[in-house]
Amino acid sequence: MGQFAFIVHPMQIQQVSRRYPFLRFFPPAVLEGILRLAPPFTTSHVTGIRSEHGEAEGHFIVCPLTSRQILTLDEDYVISRIIATGRAAEKLGAQIVGLGALTAVVGEAGHRVAEALDIPVTTGNSYTVATAIEGMRLAIDFMEYDINEIELAVLGATGSIGQICAEIMARDVRHLTLLGRDLVRLQALRDRILRSTGVSARVSTDSRAVLPSCDALISASNSADAIVKPEDLKPGAVVCDVARPRDVSKQVAEARDDVLVIEGGVVSAPGDVDFGFDFGVPAGSCMACMAETIVLAMEGCFESYTLGRNLTVRQIEQIDKMAKRHGFALSGFRAFEREIPEEELHKIRERATQRRTELRVSQGRANSHV
Repeated sequence: MGQFAFIVHPMQIQQVSRRYPFLRFFPPAVLEGILRLAPPFTTSHVTGIRSEHGEAEGHFIVCPLTSRQILTLDEDYVISRIIATGRAAEKLGAQIVGLGALTAVVGEAGHRVAEALDIPVTTGNSYTVATAIEGMRLAIDFMEYDINEIELAVLGATGSIGQICAEIMARDVRHLTLLGRDLVRLQALRDRILRSTGVSARVSTDSRAVLPSCDALISASNSADAIVKPEDLKPGAVVCDVARPRDVSKQVAEARDDVLVIEGGVVSAPGDVDFGFDFGVPAGSCMACMAETIVLAMEGCFESYTLGRNLTVRQIEQIDKMAKRHGFALSGFRAFEREIPEEELHKIRERATQRRTELRVSQGRANSHV
């Protein structure tokens, strides 16, 4: 039986006070100060993961830093806290440890943590990409788009997940826009995609100017805050939010009933699984980044599988094949911590079709008056 550990952290300080109500009387700044002093701790023991080909058990361990702290505190300090959490995993007998959310971003995307530990480390990004691409293709098909004709954007395209998503999707789409903050790196990615696929992608650092014309969006930035707002999206847009913390604001769910937003990488695990922790997903399901760590433990593949920012198509195809062999599968369409019922999916598609038609009629009338 493979032994694993997975490192998690609170996305926002409010999550800490919700989980531990006695802390709700402390101001956020005081709570963050307490977290800086707190040692790593185990939040759950994961059992019951079993397939015909292997089994695993493990622990979820908390690195007590919020997303904001990970992004703003001294990087050496943050990495030291993640390493301390990894050492706690070693003491629990883990044979491999996964880095969750923003712990997978700092320290050269896991390299520095891996160098300091005696067990292999993985970020889970390879399987996250595999499931995001699968989910995006299914959602595009459901919304009755021709994937060869849509306008697709990748937000956070220079990140490790964003760039490989762009490279893979460029095999299917002809109209691709790469969005990010670093124009030079965006242009380098554009040139690489042109050489490998023949697709000439646009590049932009201004998502607000680009998104309203896009039919589909893969969002994979490393922002600590939601950056995709209701006004950014075209009627009928399909959005796959791979980022953690989420890129897509909850206001989108409240204000836009004509767009399909799905979370990237929620999968069901094989066996009678008890994660012992509520991630806001169905019982027996977890995020794909977690699943990658578990799959590697089930396979007895104790190596630092996904590290750094340069993912390969081979890595992604290999982990996807391993996961399917053990029975991991996409857990339907989900958004904002809930499954989207089939009836609601059909209503979204109907409203999207209606509003796209209304928009074309309105534009036609405007053009006739010019």
